[in-house]
This record gives sequence, C-alpha cells and structure tokens, in this order.
Amino acid sequence: MIDTLVPAMTEVCGADYVITDPAELRTYECDGLTSHRSVPGLVVLPETAEQVAGVVRACAAAAVPFVARGSGTGLSGGALAPVDGVLIVTSRMRKILEIDPHSRRAVVEPGVTNLAVSKAAEPFGYFYAPDPSSQVICSIGGNVAENSGGAHCLKHGFTVNHVTGLEVVTPTGEIVWLGDGTGAAPGYDLLGAFTGSEGTMGIVTKIIVRLTRIPAAVTTLLAGFGTTGEGGAAVSAIIAAGIVPAAIEMMDALSIEAAEAAVHCNYPAGAGAVLIVELDGPAADVEAETAAVRALCEKAGATEIRAAADPAERAVIWAGRKSAFAAVGRIAAAYIVQDGVVPRTALQDVLDRIAALSAEAGIRVANVFHAGDGNLHPLVLLDEDTDPEAAEELSGAILDLCIEHGGSITGEHGVGVDKSRYMPRMFSPEDLDTMQMVRCAFDPRGLCNPGKIYPTPRLCGERPGIKREPHPLVASGQADLL
Repeated sequence: MIDTLVPAMTEVCGADYVITDPAELRTYECDGLTSHRSVPGLVVLPETAEQVAGVVRACAAAAVPFVARGSGTGLSGGALAPVDGVLIVTSRMRKILEIDPHSRRAVVEPGVTNLAVSKAAEPFGYFYAPDPSSQVICSIGGNVAENSGGAHCLKHGFTVNHVTGLEVVTPTGEIVWLGDGTGAAPGYDLLGAFTGSEGTMGIVTKIIVRLTRIPAAVTTLLAGFGTTGEGGAAVSAIIAAGIVPAAIEMMDALSIEAAEAAVHCNYPAGAGAVLIVELDGPAADVEAETAAVRALCEKAGATEIRAAADPAERAVIWAGRKSAFAAVGRIAAAYIVQDGVVPRTALQDVLDRIAALSAEAGIRVANVFHAGDGNLHPLVLLDEDTDPEAAEELSGAILDLCIEHGGSITGEHGVGVDKSRYMPRMFSPEDLDTMQMVRCAFDPRGLCNPGKIYPTPRLCGERPGIKREPHPLVASGQADLL
C-alpha cells in the first residue's frame, strides 16, 4: 500500500523530497531517545502548508497513518512513524515570516529553530522565552507538539504560555487556524488543547508566538554545595522568600563530572551539587534579589558562590547545564533519560529515594533538573555490564516516586511511546477515555501519529500490529457528538 503513494507524494513535494531508499529511511528511525526505533515506510519533506495538506489528503484517502517530525530531538519516541506509515518532516519549513515588535509577536514556520526566533527578535529588543536545552537545533513545531519548557520556564512559562495562534493541517487535510494571534479568543481553548498534544490532532504549519522584552538587567549566580540536600534547601528558601528567578537549575556530582569532561565549565571543585540561579528584570530589583539569593545560599551551606561578570562568563556557566544530557556519554556507555515532576517541597525526599533505589539496583543515576519547578531529569546510566531490564525497572520506579509524591510522569518531554505504559499509573480508565475522546474528535480514524500517549489497545489510535476498536460513537457513525 505504501508504495502506491509514491507517485502522489512526488507530485505534491517533488521527487527530490520523497525518500524511499531503505538506507536513507533508516536516518529517520528514531528521535533523540534511541531506545525506540521504527523505520518509516516513506519519508516526505514538504516546504509549504499546502504541500503538507496535499500529503495528508493522500494518506487519508489511502487510510495510511502519518506522523509529523521536526528536528528529531524529542526524548519520548513521539515522532516515530509506523513501518507502514508516512513520516512528514517539516525541517524545510524554516521561514521566519514576521517579527512585529509593535504587537510583540512573531510568525514562524514549524521548522524554525527555537534559538533562531530569539536571534531574529533581538535587534528589536525582544526574545522568545521558552528555551529547551536543545534550543540550538529543536524546532518550534516540535516545541508546540511537546509543550516544551526549558530552564527559564519557572518565571516565563512553557510554550503554551507563548503561543497565540496556530495554522494547522487537520487529519483530513484541511488548513485551519486555532487562535487569532491575540491569546484572548472566546470559546473553548482549542489552541491550548492542541499545544502539547504530541502531534496526535494534526500538523502545525505556522505558529504565532508572543515575544518578551529583553530584561534591563540579568545576573547569573553559580553556587556550589556539599550535597543536593543543601542545594534543595536553598531552592526552597529562595521561593519561600517570594523571589521568582528566571531559572533555578541543579546538577549533582555525577552530572557535574560529565559536564566538566565535556565542556570544561569549571564548576566548584568537589561540589556535591551546584545551583545556577538567574535573575532578570529592572536593575534595582535584580540587585536586591541577587543580594538576597546570595544570603540564602550561604545560609543553606554554599561552599562557593560566583556571579558571571559578563555575557561570556554567563555562557560558560550555562554551557555545563545545557550540555548535561550529551555530556553523560563521557561517563557511561548509554543512559535512559527520565522527565518526572514533583512538588518543590518533596524534592529532597525524592532525591534521597532515587539514591536509595540506585544503590539497591547497583545502577548509577545522574540528576539534572529544573529545581525551581520540581522538574527532574534523572539519567539512569547503562554501563557495559548493566542489565537493560533492571535499568528500565529503575527508571519506572523513579516515575512511581514522582506520582507517589503528587507529581507527574512528564514535565516537558512528553509521553510518546516511551511512557504510554505508565499512563494508567497516573490516570484512571475514565480519565484516559475522556482524553481519547478529545483526540478522536480531531482524528476519528486514528491515522495521525498513532500509538502515542495512550496504552494499547485503546479507542481509535493504532500501534503497528495491534488492532484497536474505535470509540463507540465513532463506530456508530456519531463522531460529530464527540
């Protein structure tokens, strides 16, 4: 069936942008989470919204599943296409269509990288606030799909807080707009529902984003502590004092070791943990908050506190944190990255429990996290003699800890295929049915990014090789009631 689509796809996108060669297809077999792989049946690279719509209409007519993919930096297996499906890669759609400083907004295509938006807005005195660690390469379309956050989401919010309009190709191939660019459209918040839906409701082809004024002053502090407990106490004290930094990041000893080996970030020697605290805003406010944060870190037991003297020093401090995931490759053959969330008040208890689980399993865990909003990124390290099943079990136990403490199984990486099996631990069958009904309202045939988010078999989505019964309202022809 997939081969019969090649002529139609060639007519829509051009022969140079339809990939059928088996060796080239393997380039797209996984995203940033390499433990999940699936070679797509066909890859197409459209350049316009009209081409995306044409590709989707061809897939819909042939009842062939399709999946959108941006830069491929996702960490949940969310952009894997079925072996009998089409992967629609949006990397050619990388135009910044408008920077409007008067309305404080930009209009971009989905293949535009996150950092490119800030660079384009900088001459006008603005930047784009959400900043995943992969911002140099991750695309805005992927950020919308996953509702990406980043280090500065503590103060400035996630992607959903900065998107005011989306042009979307529906699973039937129509081009529609969600939101009007103001962020204040009446009616149901379909824009909010679509952002973070992981590509299961349609494909984004244009994005209107809110721009943020570049702050008058920025101070970046690096504080070293003997233990993560002391660092966690400093985080709690800072928030309790009513200070909301732009970012509070923490790294433990293992992740510091990896970062030093990779980028030579010169963090405090012998530290069991470091905090990166960034403050921004009016100069007088930043000066007062910087003094307060220094005092609170000292009270919590900081062994060393440094302030970046200039943008170059600030970049070096952030280089260690931004490179942390990749840097772990310096100290382990492979790793499993997790993405759980806990209340800040539970941070130290959860870290202690992770350490105990790590010791019990005999498997190292490096911790890198957005401490300010409790978003943990434990990296379960796989050495040559590590049992992969034991590592997966430890990874799942960490997510159970997050749920046990009132948190979540994901903060910004999404569910994808990697965490769909954990969804029933957090949600009841009724919860999952309700979520899936929303999805089915957009895509009753289950062709758009099937097999993601929800455990199978369930409702209208399909995972390759597993047949699911459609939702009863879909089966009865009453899909309009969903």
